[in-house]
Amino acid sequence: MHAIVATDGSQASLAAARQFKWIADSREITDVTIVAVVSPYAAAPFANELGPQKTPGFTEVSFREDAKAAVDTVAAEFDGWGPKIHKQVRSGSPAQEIVRAAEDLDADLVAMASGSRGLSPTILLGSTASRVQHSAPCPVLVCRPTPGSERALRG
Repeated sequence: MHAIVATDGSQASLAAARQFKWIADSREITDVTIVAVVSPYAAAPFANELGPQKTPGFTEVSFREDAKAAVDTVAAEFDGWGPKIHKQVRSGSPAQEIVRAAEDLDADLVAMASGSRGLSPTILLGSTASRVQHSAPCPVLVCRPTPGSERALRG
C-alpha cells in the first residue's frame, strides 16, 4: 500500500501526519510519500511553520526551500517506522498537485489536514482538503487535530 501524506508547512499538517501514523498499520504500508506544493500564484506560495523562520526577501527558490524543509520535518516523523519514505515538492495548485501525485504514484490513500490555513478552527473542511477529497483516485483521510487528540499525538 502506498500512502501520500500532504503538508502545507503548518502545525496542523504535522499533527495530521502524526494522526495518520498513529492509526495506520505500518505492516500494510510499503511506501509513504510526503508531498508539499508551492503555489506560485498565491499571496503566500508556501508558509512554513515547521522550520526556522527566515528574514523577508522571498523568492521562488526560498519558497521551495521552505517546502523542502517542511517535507523533511514531516518525513522525520516516520524515521524507523517501517515503510520506505519518499519526498516530493511540487509546484502548482495544491489540490491539483496532490491529486496528480496520487495518480502518478498509483497511491492507495492520501492523508492530509483539514482547514489548516482556514479562517477559523471551527471550519470543518478546508478548500484544498475538500477538492482533494472529491477528485482523488483513492480514499482520502482528512485529519482534523483537536485539543483532546494532541495527548496521543505528541512526539
